[in-house]
Amino acid sequence: MRAKEVHVNRAFPDGISIEQGCTRFEGVDLAELAAQWGTPLYVMSERIVRDRCAQVRQRFIEWYPGSRAYYASKAFQSLELLRIVKEEGLGVDVVSGGELFAALKAGIEPEQIVFHGNAKTDEELAYAVDSGTGRIAVDNLDEIYRIEQHARRANRSQAIWFRVTPGVDSHTHRFISTGSLDSKFGIPLEPSETPRYVKALQDCPHVQWKGLHFHIGSQLMDNRSHLAALSIVLDFALRLAKEYGLVMRELNMGGGFGITCLPQEPAPGLDHFIEPMMAMVQDWSRQYDMPMPACAIEPGRWIVGEAGLTIYRVIAVKEIPGIRTYVAVDGGMGDNIRPALYGARYHAALVSQAGSLQNARPLRRVTIAGRYCESGDILVQDIELPEPHPGDLVVLFSTGAYCMAMSSTYNRVPRPALVMVNEGTARLSIRRERWEELISREL
Repeated sequence: MRAKEVHVNRAFPDGISIEQGCTRFEGVDLAELAAQWGTPLYVMSERIVRDRCAQVRQRFIEWYPGSRAYYASKAFQSLELLRIVKEEGLGVDVVSGGELFAALKAGIEPEQIVFHGNAKTDEELAYAVDSGTGRIAVDNLDEIYRIEQHARRANRSQAIWFRVTPGVDSHTHRFISTGSLDSKFGIPLEPSETPRYVKALQDCPHVQWKGLHFHIGSQLMDNRSHLAALSIVLDFALRLAKEYGLVMRELNMGGGFGITCLPQEPAPGLDHFIEPMMAMVQDWSRQYDMPMPACAIEPGRWIVGEAGLTIYRVIAVKEIPGIRTYVAVDGGMGDNIRPALYGARYHAALVSQAGSLQNARPLRRVTIAGRYCESGDILVQDIELPEPHPGDLVVLFSTGAYCMAMSSTYNRVPRPALVMVNEGTARLSIRRERWEELISREL
């Protein structure tokens, strides 16, 4: 048996250190980063990203022969990040033509790309087929026929999976739950639906069915939903084999593995999800004398979430006596929509202009508010922080996933820069947007 991962309840995440009065991330002074590249500023640890990729390799790909991992790049996609993922031996999961274009531009081999999405356009499907995309996860019946048209035109065979909806409640926010029956994602496992999909495969000789895919939600902290969904999907695979002669050769079990956002709520390790799922698939294969499918997972947030933090500068402190103290910063929902969208919670710290954590100041309960013209633009509500002053820096942790990826230019505010840090050095990975660029597409 492999050694289990040990989790420590830290006040601050991995990579943060206090050295000579300065707060550092991977050995780089946060105040110096803010001074050089401005705020808000996304900062990402290359070491943590590579370490997470290595864990996926060592605990899944190398441990289970034939398995494969695809980075769910919708969590955060940049050319540099994609190149790192490629170097670490992972494939890439994309959900749009734009993400596919970037993945190919970054040098990802087309065969190592999976194309997801519940409403792929004809332009996107044609691009996926023509570029040699390894797998397309089919989300509805009509998509099979549309892929056939493009594959026939290109005179090539296109491999697909059926993305199925197992009908499992993942006990997460309904906006990030994808596995219940009432979901826009996936093919419902209704017996009346199956013959229609089987007939579509028979009608489409250029479409090559490889197996099944499911994904039940995001930021899940225990494995019960994964195991319940997997059991249902394996029963369906057995029925496909016995009734229709369709033998599942590949099985993608999605992602959704939770990360630590708050120090008092540490996330389980990757093994907590992987080991029982793989044991279930292996038992199913032996019990029913079915070929062991090549299994895949799609971690996204788990790869980059804890690798990132965001630095803001305090603009104003507004006390409403007996009600609340607002700490207004120079960013907000434009660079992190998640708290407003589905109540995401973050851990934060206060850093002075000189760069030191302000633990010596008296604590007070404050709410960190964004700059955008919306009452709902709140980054962190009711957190105990040292007495804040204008000019101080506020750092939000575990912002590597779905912050830059979902950022916007609402209120005509440019999107932040992103700096990659590693072993005491920092390099600009994505530059800050300029005001002129906000109107560059306008006629």
